[in-house]
Amino acid sequence: MRVIGLAGWSGAGKTTLLTRLIPHFREQGLRVSVIKHAHHDFDIDVPGKDSWRHRQAGAEEVLVASGNRWALMHELREAPEPRLTELLSKMSQVDLVVVEGFKSEPYRKIEVYRVANGKAYLFPEDPGIVGIAADAAVQTALPVAHLDDIPAIAAMMQRAALPVEEVLARSSGTGMDSA
Repeated sequence: MRVIGLAGWSGAGKTTLLTRLIPHFREQGLRVSVIKHAHHDFDIDVPGKDSWRHRQAGAEEVLVASGNRWALMHELREAPEPRLTELLSKMSQVDLVVVEGFKSEPYRKIEVYRVANGKAYLFPEDPGIVGIAADAAVQTALPVAHLDDIPAIAAMMQRAALPVEEVLARSSGTGMDSA
């Protein structure tokens, strides 16, 4: 299992890009999973439904299963937000895990950049950025691909992805190597 991330400011198009990349990876025969960082108090459960009621009653975890899928919800109940490495250790084995967000965590990521956002690039300050997917030319020695060039971005991600064991081992350190 290998790990690569997509990082960028809100509105840069990370989710849209990822929804275009996943079918590309699947066409290549890769099994892909995603870890997405969400801000604030998000909810995937429907208020009033049984699983929501179980969580509201104080359950630490609620696992919902059907013939099509299962989901595990874990309430932190004032515990600190888990680090990326803790979440990676909970994932089923696949070929590639794409992490969306967690931009402050020290792992390899591709920056998603959109000029219209009017934000600064992350790459000059983040040593984990190993490539850029942008809608404009970028002055950098890092690999760059246009946001619409899905095969080029996918290839960049596959080249930069690290084995999950290496990501987990690096979690105690703060340095990142270059791609």
